[in-house]
Amino acid sequence: MTDPETVRARFRDQGFIVNDAFATALQLMLALEKPLLIEGPAGVGKTESAKVLAAVLGTRLIRLQC
Repeated sequence: MTDPETVRARFRDQGFIVNDAFATALQLMLALEKPLLIEGPAGVGKTESAKVLAAVLGTRLIRLQC
């Protein structure tokens, strides 16, 4: 995914809407091949965004709950 709009479109196809800032962060994470730490209270979509990212990339999500 080469630009934030592509990220937004791919997430939208999975039924997950992201704003410009989050799409840009995801695009940079992928381009730089670095992890992205997502913080926030319960229920804001942290785990779901990881699930959607795995689906978009066609990879398996390994989830550890600590």
